[in-house]
Amino acid sequence: MKVLFCLSGAYYALYFLATLLMITYKSQVFSYPHPYLVLDLTLLLLMGILEVTRLYLGTKGNLTEAEVPLAISLALTAGGALLSTYFLLWQTLVLRADSILSATLLALHGLEAILQLVAIAAFVS
Repeated sequence: MKVLFCLSGAYYALYFLATLLMITYKSQVFSYPHPYLVLDLTLLLLMGILEVTRLYLGTKGNLTEAEVPLAISLALTAGGALLSTYFLLWQTLVLRADSILSATLLALHGLEAILQLVAIAAFVS
C-alpha cells in the first residue's frame, strides 16, 4: 500500500502541474469566464491541500497500523475522487488531456479506497 501512496503522490504532483498549465492555456486561447477561472483554480488548490493531507494520513495510518488516520484518509479519498470527477466532467472547458489525467487519478483513488478498506478491516480484526 505504501508503494501506491508514493505512486499517487508522484502522479498527483504531475497532475497538479499539468492541470495548472492547461487552465493557463485555456484562459489564453479560449474565452474563459473570469469567475469560472477563479473557481477552477480554487478547486485545484483545495484539491492539492486535500491530497497532501490524505497521503500523509494514509501513509501514517498504514505504517503505524492505526485505523483512525487510515479512515480519515479514506474519507479524504472520497473528497478527492469527487474533485477528480469535477475536473473530469464538470470543469468549464474539458480537453482530452484533462479527461485522461482525471480518469487516471480517479482510477488511482478507487484502487486506494479498496486497499484502505482492506487494510482497515485487517487492522480491526
